[in-house]
Amino acid sequence: MTATSSRLLVLLSLLQARRDWPGQLLAERLDISRRTVRRDVDRLREMGYSIRATKGPDGGYRLAAGSDLPPLLFDDDQAVAVAVALQAATVSGVGIEEAAVRALTTVRQVMPSRLRHRLDALQFTAMPNALNAAVEPVSTEVLVAVSAALRARETLRFDYRAVDAASAAATSDAARRVEPHHLVVSGERWYLVGWDLGRDDWRIFRVDRISPRIPNGRRFSPRELPGGDVRAFVSARFTGSETADEWPCRGSAVLQTSAAEVLPFAGDAVVDDLGDGRCRIHVGSWSWVALAASLGRFDAVLEDVQPRELLEAFGVLAGRYAAAQSGR
Repeated sequence: MTATSSRLLVLLSLLQARRDWPGQLLAERLDISRRTVRRDVDRLREMGYSIRATKGPDGGYRLAAGSDLPPLLFDDDQAVAVAVALQAATVSGVGIEEAAVRALTTVRQVMPSRLRHRLDALQFTAMPNALNAAVEPVSTEVLVAVSAALRARETLRFDYRAVDAASAAATSDAARRVEPHHLVVSGERWYLVGWDLGRDDWRIFRVDRISPRIPNGRRFSPRELPGGDVRAFVSARFTGSETADEWPCRGSAVLQTSAAEVLPFAGDAVVDDLGDGRCRIHVGSWSWVALAASLGRFDAVLEDVQPRELLEAFGVLAGRYAAAQSGR
């Protein structure tokens, strides 16, 4: 690619990034003269891009909104980023997998050969989260409807499909009124974070269980999300905590097995090597009983269990296991 062509791509990228660009600032960013900027703008106009000159002390340029633009041009990094994103979208769970494959093929065909070589070198297999192997696809219409309500700050009215935790079977639909605040994707599942007006509290909803009602409700002024960070908020709720991104129940125990045997299966736990084929594991969970049960997966003798709540949870499990063994 010639220096001029490369510069035109950068200029177009800058014009797409913000509303107005003073001519002098463009010249400084591109390390060229203002006269060269004017010539490059004229070249882009000849290619079909509608670029308007803006008035002011310095003068500048603006890429007209809503214009019928020719096919978008990407610089090297942008082209590869788009292609990689499309490949990852084939397991997005939004029902666009086939469209993503077709779009990836189209993008690759129009790439210069050197970019195709870079893309081919970055081939990878995008896999769904193993824990969510049975993820239900999210309708693109539902996703767009939720996004539109979020962007317009309109109360979202929808039916929410309840699911029995034991059988995973749908039980009933409940009408909800929610002030949507964030859309989050985690483990190939889409979630809506919002203020539930009926429960007067923050809730997280699976988008694949939402059936929007039309029209939306009244507009609202956004509330402040607890902690201000949606990632930390969702992570905290997923671990069973109301306030912090950490497990509400944390404990430790000495395992009569080596740290090397434990580490591959420790997950987010911390393992201290005590030598002599022993280690101490520090681990958390959403309940004490669940924490006690998780330690059983290492199939090792347990010692020095802390704190007292975890020790008592082993007693609860012992009773349940004894009852299961006797068939009661």
